[in-house]
Amino acid sequence: MTIDIDPTTAAARPDTAAAAASPPVIAVRGAEKRFASGTQALAPVTLDIRAGEFVSLIGPSGCGKTTLLKLMAKLTEPTGGSLRWWGGPFDQVGKPDRRLAFVFQEPTLMPWARVAANVRLPLDFAGTDRRQAERRVAEALAQVELTAAARQYPRQLSGGMRMRVSIARALVTEPDLLLMDEPFGALDEFTRNRLDEDLARLSWQQRLTTVFVTHSLYEAVFLSSRVVVLAARPGRVHATFDVPEPYPRTEAFRTSDRFALMCRDLSLLLTDASVASRA
Repeated sequence: MTIDIDPTTAAARPDTAAAAASPPVIAVRGAEKRFASGTQALAPVTLDIRAGEFVSLIGPSGCGKTTLLKLMAKLTEPTGGSLRWWGGPFDQVGKPDRRLAFVFQEPTLMPWARVAANVRLPLDFAGTDRRQAERRVAEALAQVELTAAARQYPRQLSGGMRMRVSIARALVTEPDLLLMDEPFGALDEFTRNRLDEDLARLSWQQRLTTVFVTHSLYEAVFLSSRVVVLAARPGRVHATFDVPEPYPRTEAFRTSDRFALMCRDLSLLLTDASVASRA
């Protein structure tokens, strides 16, 4: 089920037309997940994530959003079906133009290390040349507007700033695919809206393919080129919802009639998904 809302004036995210003819960045084919307890978290899910898309996963509690995201990151294995990354197995991830980064719900920063050292951590693990690493850290901090905080410690930062550090740590690896597990859920609405605007801009500028888990339908509409609505017990794709709005997105979109209409329609789909979850 797909809802399209007046695409006549919509601008595509970068390279989405060309991406339609190439293998998906992630191809999920009948992937399911059953835990050792016997609980089936995901029924067979088939889903394509195309280059340049910003896809949000949304649905009622227990619908398997985080489980599906972890399958995409290969942080857990499916108990059925398969996944492909850029048309091949996961062992090619990390090669040029095929880099993946994951942002967790919590910033998980090292409290004893300064901001710059926290951001540099994945480059240290990779053995990146120190001069190159420092350049990339400076670029990543500039992208999230934290250059002035480079020598501060996490305890000196607000919750929103700590999350920016976590995002910078993902960006420093120069990813092509960014997976984010509800990173702004614990923040106040003002900070969350600001970070949503920054993320939409960064994803668009960096030509990232992004998969984003959220419980907020407003956040999903604001950020996404496509929203995947999941139903629960077991988790499964209930509907997809296209958001054909130009990027970058600003407060003007959030306060527009178009935004209100899309939020209303997505809310109806979420209601349907909740009913399906109880059936």
